[in-house]
Amino acid sequence: MGRVPKVTRADAQAFVRNPLVFIAERWTPSHRTVQRAALAALVMSVVIVVTGGAVRLTGSGLGCPTWPKCTEDSLTTTSAMGVHGVIEFGNRMLTYVLCAAVGWAIIAARSQKPWRRSLTRLGWTQFWVVMGNAVLGGIVVLVGLNPYTVAAHFLLSTALIAVATVMWQRTREGDAAPRPLVGKAVQQLVTVLVVVTVLLIAVGTVVTGAGPHAGDSSDVARMPLNWENVSKLHAVLAWIVVTLTFALWFVLKAIDSPEAPLHRTRDLFLILVAQGVIGYVQYFTDLPEVLVGAHMLGSCLVWIATLRVLLSLRERSEVTVDVPGLSAEKVATRA
Repeated sequence: MGRVPKVTRADAQAFVRNPLVFIAERWTPSHRTVQRAALAALVMSVVIVVTGGAVRLTGSGLGCPTWPKCTEDSLTTTSAMGVHGVIEFGNRMLTYVLCAAVGWAIIAARSQKPWRRSLTRLGWTQFWVVMGNAVLGGIVVLVGLNPYTVAAHFLLSTALIAVATVMWQRTREGDAAPRPLVGKAVQQLVTVLVVVTVLLIAVGTVVTGAGPHAGDSSDVARMPLNWENVSKLHAVLAWIVVTLTFALWFVLKAIDSPEAPLHRTRDLFLILVAQGVIGYVQYFTDLPEVLVGAHMLGSCLVWIATLRVLLSLRERSEVTVDVPGLSAEKVATRA
């Protein structure tokens, strides 16, 4: 059995002063480890959205009727709260798992050699978005699932997914200046695609806020809008996104684009088709909870795929560095 290194008083003081620097001085993760850490944070940012949807769709939104405690007298759920309390409290606990995933991403990024400050900043951005959304989630409970706060809660989760996606992509690139792979006209088309996708997601939250799934068995106020009209607007925006995606794929084919933008656009188109099928089926079958949950997952995947199209329009050249004490290591690969 190997010798356990002795931790000196100076080491302990250094850890207290700055634990990230302390860990970074003693651990150098592989490039693949940093990628996996960023991917774990992205996966958990999607999981928390889907489980949050499950809370609403099972009528468990007020399973824990207060915040930050579950009840006035208990930090955790009690038997009197029943299954709704278990579901709501379980979703709250998953926030800690999300924090752990984001924390791992931050530590891995900070410990990578050489240190890439941009990656660490993206990790910390995720952390603060998670903290803000946790507080907003508490406000959602305290105001009795007000649909406007529920919509804001989902949109902030969408922002978290965006930052996590960018960080995951940046772990697969170097820090050299980006080189565009397509012309300005194609970049502008993708910008329009991203903007319309944001509108699509935003209107989707209005559909939720005006629709029948209030998130609790009691009488929860809905947005004073005609649900069917808002749903039709949502469908129109979806068709615009599909049309823009198909047009982009056609243009990329015509200009003999590099593989990355072409493949990412194809992936987005396929996800959009699947999401559209789910959307229409749920609309004509009176919004069964399982399909609504699948549609929420699809919304996250559409957003990730759209961002990957945007990020695929440029590349950063491979960067090879010599880390003292290690063999030459490629710290980035092509996007």
